[in-house]
Amino acid sequence: MQERIDHLKKVYQAISEAAAIARRSPDEIRLVGVAKHQPATLIREFRRAGLVDIGESYVQEFLDKYEELKDDAIEWHFIGHLQSNKVKYIIDKVRWIHSVDSVKLAEEIQRQAVKQNIARINILLQINVGGEESKSGTGPDEAIALYRAVKGFDRLAVRGLMAIPPFLEPEEVRPYFRQLRELRDRIIREEQADPRHFTELSMGMSGDFDVAIEEGATMIRLGTILFGERD
Repeated sequence: MQERIDHLKKVYQAISEAAAIARRSPDEIRLVGVAKHQPATLIREFRRAGLVDIGESYVQEFLDKYEELKDDAIEWHFIGHLQSNKVKYIIDKVRWIHSVDSVKLAEEIQRQAVKQNIARINILLQINVGGEESKSGTGPDEAIALYRAVKGFDRLAVRGLMAIPPFLEPEEVRPYFRQLRELRDRIIREEQADPRHFTELSMGMSGDFDVAIEEGATMIRLGTILFGERD
């Protein structure tokens, strides 16, 4: 267990150093451990070492782990592509859904929240900043229309934006992080999104989280640097 604690401390120290360079407080940045294809036993070890937020990408894998770890006080984030017909299985188990990319999906989350008596669920709008056909997300030009369509759903707390930019060198990906931050700020400015609540930028992974922090990330999704290579 001490090994996990020491490793987690090193990751938090790297986050603090990146925040210091950006003249930000590390308290503004939430570490989400991306645990897809990692065993529940390893997640539990990191939870006991102090990691609270865990992200999963596949519904069935998440459900299996949830059953094993439901007593471990984990704050679960669903970060992968989510089909509307799978919402009912996770809506009462996750705290955050990062990957809302359509009105249809938002409507189903709202419907299931009402059906299962869930007062509010935090969502992020997924933006395909690179325009890649292989990735989910609405285009930046359509993001404001999506925000307008879902902001009135009373069971959804629309908390910000999420992106998975192209896999490039850290400095090459910086403009995509900046684009996401500017889009969030534009929605606050033009759509009167509440700046106290529409705050989140879920961006940055193991290879580029320091640049993401410099560009304003409030959630970084770290897998390899935290858990090691996946099987």
